Amino acid sequence: MPKLCQTEGLSEVQSEILKAVRVFVDEQIIPVAQELEHSDTYPQEIIDGLKELGVFGLTIPEEFGGLGESLLTYALVVEEIARGWMSVSGVINTHFIVAYLLMQHGTEEQKQKYLPRMAAGEVRGAFSMSEPGLGSDVSAVSTKASRLDDGSYSITGQKMWLTNGATSTLVALLTKTDEGADSVYKNMTTFLVEKEAGFGETAQGVTVPGKIEKMGYKGVETTELILEDHRIGADQILGGEPGKGFFQMMDGVEVGRVNVAARACGLAWRGFELGISYAQQRKTFGKPIADHQAVLFRIAEMATKVEVAHNMMVRAARLKDTGQRMDVEAGMAKMVASEYANEVVEDSFRIHGGYGYSKEYEIERLMREVKFMLIGEGTSDIQKMIIGRSLLKDYRL
Repeated sequence: MPKLCQTEGLSEVQSEILKAVRVFVDEQIIPVAQELEHSDTYPQEIIDGLKELGVFGLTIPEEFGGLGESLLTYALVVEEIARGWMSVSGVINTHFIVAYLLMQHGTEEQKQKYLPRMAAGEVRGAFSMSEPGLGSDVSAVSTKASRLDDGSYSITGQKMWLTNGATSTLVALLTKTDEGADSVYKNMTTFLVEKEAGFGETAQGVTVPGKIEKMGYKGVETTELILEDHRIGADQILGGEPGKGFFQMMDGVEVGRVNVAARACGLAWRGFELGISYAQQRKTFGKPIADHQAVLFRIAEMATKVEVAHNMMVRAARLKDTGQRMDVEAGMAKMVASEYANEVVEDSFRIHGGYGYSKEYEIERLMREVKFMLIGEGTSDIQKMIIGRSLLKDYRL
């Protein structure tokens, strides 16, 4: 059989893009990932290289300076990058979600204002729903945008878990607004908040306190965002109309779940590569451990899980590209990919034996990084709720 994670039906352009990214990952990311991750150093040279490859504008239409590629192409690129170092794919993810929200829901003025600079990597996006007191319960958002007499807004609240919280210069921010609707979901609005890169007060009434220390996902900062009477014009409402924030953000979360599935696939893929390589080098009882049935069976199961996760991720991405609603398919892909990635990486860790516990070996880093896949863009339990409720509707007696 061919090597793992092959995708059928790709165009010549898609294949060339993936080939270029794979070469970049092998030559520019994998050799330095260990050092940068252990020192928690931001991968600026890698990011600059990805800008030159056009990755920041991968899905942005050509009329705005991007490559105009599909979500599938993007997901496969993310898979390749995560195979090299998961943190780097995180830099691109939030940027991509903000660009996607602008493309799908932004006004023409907002698209013209931001998309060309986002395609060039000059404007970097961050995506903010979570708060200290809530995770997946989006309806409990407490950050409040109050309408002022002149039609502008004042935003006050505290946001949590912003990937690229410091390096970003444009934040898609979900707030509660008083639109007089009878549903909490119709009283939410997404604002496009501009700020400077860095920590401290990065705009009037906007503060990024500092990095949140994490067990993995290092090199890329995760931050809080504090807003105190931040004044913002109504023209910075995504789409120009208040009360649509929840539905816009859920659309973004769907593609975010495909992204996390793709990242998990990349981690599983790399875990498999490390495991099967080590199993052929390490000898016990006079032969490579790959020749022992226990290890051989483990390798077979790992490869199967990598393939299942990859194919479910590809299916979800292709479905989203058709414009159909695919919350169930995205949830399934995210759940399966994250759970299988954890199992594959742990199996590879077991194959490495005691050496897997050493920071000298790459699998130690993967063991810490892969745990984030279980949490990012909703836990497996949240995905099961979404999937189960939808199935009950489809199969109602």
